[in-house]
Amino acid sequence: MAKIVLALGTSHGPLTHLEADQWLERAKDDMLSGALNTIDGRMVSYQELVAERGEPYVRESSVEHLTRQAEQVQRAITRIADELEACAPDLVVVVGDDQGELFGPENMPAVSIFYGKDIATHPWQNAERLPEFWKPVLKGCGLDDFHVYEGAPEFSLELIESLIEQHFDVAAAASVPDPARRGFGHAFGFVVERLYRGRSIPMVPVLLNTYFPPNAPTPGRAYALGRALRKAIEESPAELRVALIASGGLSHFLCEEALDRSVLDAIARKDEAALAAIPRQAILSGSSEILNWITVAGASEHLEMAWSEYMPVYRTPAGTGIGMAFAAWKDIG
Repeated sequence: MAKIVLALGTSHGPLTHLEADQWLERAKDDMLSGALNTIDGRMVSYQELVAERGEPYVRESSVEHLTRQAEQVQRAITRIADELEACAPDLVVVVGDDQGELFGPENMPAVSIFYGKDIATHPWQNAERLPEFWKPVLKGCGLDDFHVYEGAPEFSLELIESLIEQHFDVAAAASVPDPARRGFGHAFGFVVERLYRGRSIPMVPVLLNTYFPPNAPTPGRAYALGRALRKAIEESPAELRVALIASGGLSHFLCEEALDRSVLDAIARKDEAALAAIPRQAILSGSSEILNWITVAGASEHLEMAWSEYMPVYRTPAGTGIGMAFAAWKDIG
């Protein structure tokens, strides 16, 4: 039977491709934003955020501190890629969120599995309008051009059929009919471009709608999905070594360090109840990618968190930024 032999979690945002001085370019956008998600579900401007919280992160948002963090992020990505290479899986299952890239508001499934042969990305729309420093971001996510990655049609179909039998009514996508209009996004391109190191490894994309109401899965449902996903994988008669990857996370736009650390701690302790109890309003917008990690945690209960690294990145004195996280679950018995 197929067996999950490794699970990984990795942040994948623009900062993972950029130098610290370019992180500060992102900070300028934060200061102009009127839509910063607070942990209680409100949208505030940067000025409103300063009025509420002050500016306690002057040192943390300095270029010197961010430079050290940028170096730490690259070391962590290298470590994740090392884990994948050492494991040499036959197949990778990536749990990532679709941000209006393959699906749109006319059809946004809560959970979908792609069972096509060709996983196609496409160039970022209006890329010519982006600043020059965005080029490595697009390249590192497979959004600089049209790319086709290898799918796993037969295995993906087995997973869909098993999940249906387990009462998860997942959507099923068979192809990318018009890559010029819609294609796979950065959650999946990042894995191939930054972690595969040029190898060809079949991928099963599991797409969660974490971003867009009204049908985003709850944290408890995401954990249950992960548990069902493991069962589906292990039911396959194929003799495959499978790696799982949670792509994205953790808190976004406002770095909520306490939330991020509590999530990582609950995952390490396999505390399903604590993860299910995360308030929905705390994981809106980009922070919703925490659901990808919760899904992989549910699928990895038979493994132990061998290591994790967490970097609270505060791009501005008021605390806008992102919680960067990287982790590996392995059989360490």
